Amino acid sequence: MLEDLSIKDFALIDSANVEFNGGFTVLSGETGAGKSLLIGALTFLLGGKAGVEQIRGGAHESVVTGSFYLGKAPSSVRDLSGENENSSETSAEATNAWEWLSLHGIEIEDDRVLLRRVIRENGKSGAWIGSTPVTRADLAEFSSFLIDIHGQHEHQSLMKVSEHRKFLDSYAGLTERVANFTSLYSELVAKRKLLDELNTDDRDRAQRIDLLNFAIKEISEAKLKPGEDVELDDEETKLSSFEKLYSDVEQINGALSGGEGGAVVSVLKRLRAVADSASSSDKSLQKLTDRLESAFYEISDIAEEYKSYSQSLVFDPERLAQVQERQTLIYNLKKKYASSVSAPLSEVILYFEKAQKTLDELDNSSDKKEKLEKEIAELGKKVYLEAKNISQLRKSAAEKMSAGVVQVLSNLGMNGTRFSVNVAEKSGNEITQKCGPYGIDDIEFLISANPGQPLQPLAKIASGGELSRVMLSLKTILCQSDESGESTVGTMIFDEIDTGIGGEVAVSIGSHLKKLAKNRQVLCITHLASIAVYADNQIKIEKSVNNGATQTHVRPIMGEERVSEIARMLSGDAASSESLEHARSMLAKFGEAV
Repeated sequence: MLEDLSIKDFALIDSANVEFNGGFTVLSGETGAGKSLLIGALTFLLGGKAGVEQIRGGAHESVVTGSFYLGKAPSSVRDLSGENENSSETSAEATNAWEWLSLHGIEIEDDRVLLRRVIRENGKSGAWIGSTPVTRADLAEFSSFLIDIHGQHEHQSLMKVSEHRKFLDSYAGLTERVANFTSLYSELVAKRKLLDELNTDDRDRAQRIDLLNFAIKEISEAKLKPGEDVELDDEETKLSSFEKLYSDVEQINGALSGGEGGAVVSVLKRLRAVADSASSSDKSLQKLTDRLESAFYEISDIAEEYKSYSQSLVFDPERLAQVQERQTLIYNLKKKYASSVSAPLSEVILYFEKAQKTLDELDNSSDKKEKLEKEIAELGKKVYLEAKNISQLRKSAAEKMSAGVVQVLSNLGMNGTRFSVNVAEKSGNEITQKCGPYGIDDIEFLISANPGQPLQPLAKIASGGELSRVMLSLKTILCQSDESGESTVGTMIFDEIDTGIGGEVAVSIGSHLKKLAKNRQVLCITHLASIAVYADNQIKIEKSVNNGATQTHVRPIMGEERVSEIARMLSGDAASSESLEHARSMLAKFGEAV
């Protein structure tokens, strides 16, 4: 139950703190006073879309806070506190507010929870459940267990036949079961799609197998080695430039050790002796002498290496031809099976491995198809059987739902109205044609508002006032279908449920809302005194201009102030004695009526 609502700098509301009681509460005020702003602030708090335009002019942020009493935890609450540990996704879904809090590890005190939401002028927003920051999606998900807001626009959902199934499934308690069925049906559709692809592939399968076999044979016969292309390039460079290489090496050999006197090794050898003599005269030169000796040995070793390399150099034109032939082979393989001719050889080897794997899969496709066909047959039977079971439950619930709506409609001034939840099997001769993601049923609401007239589609013939009352009837029986109250919300808000009605019908709706509020908190925005007089509590919303700024104020009214407001709603004149007397008599007559 919503206990209090605090609004700061939201639209035209400067500051408002409203306490709500249980039972039936009416929110009233002159047209344009800002009744919709209160619902807008509450919708914002419950996770609705936020925008900087919602911030009151001159303010830097809007803040809305609400306190909700959850009541004692239902006996069926599951402890889901560990479901989201060590995982980015939860493996269970909450069915009520207590389970949701457990699932998200949020603790509350005194069976109450505080919701808070902020939108700042820079466009950033924040949301909290208790002291825990949450996302807007989390806030909206959690608040769906707390409040059901029925706006005027929601009547239009009755114009969409696809929405009728949702009402019936909710009434029958089938929502979760139908969701599971949808998952099962999606699995069947996916498997059928895969089988179609396999059947389509059969036409190209033989050609693909031939191409893969050719590629595998060609690459296999090449006996490729990882990195072989790089090694061949190096060897080809060496063999094709033999003369230049030999000349360079010989030049180095001559400089290092060829010829007497001028060769580097000979010079270093003489300098060693001179350096030894110098260091014997001056010990500080010993380090330089040692370095010179090290250089002598290093250069001598280099000279020997070059000499040995020079002796091993042999021009081999036959080997050059072999290397170039191998390079051509690898070039052609890269051209066919790699991303480019300059790509590494590993791409060709990877193509070979993938081709083998694909070929194995194609060779086993017959077995795979046979297995898939069996799975589809078994899953198809399972889907159709579950669809038939759901259909039977829907048909049984549809009769009770139809009777329930008719009974409520009679209390709302629509005596003699017939209402039917029509459940018909989808057309088609095959399972795949009859069954859809939600079962085998086409579900539509039919109505006959006038005696003697046949039942016709609700979406085609109902007026705005009739739609309002049908929706109120559906909301009522959906609440009644859960006597425990554990899975339905504790607060219901009706925004201008009186659209298109008046007179005795308004009186019947007021009486009905009061009865509905015996087990739930009901808030209703209305401009009809015939509904307002039934309320246990009344909150007035009014507009004023202070220092050139327009503001909306929200406050509870009672006593003579409420009498004046009822009088204004009756005739537009809150001061005439006739209107005031009429208001008092209506409050006396209907205020305690149940």
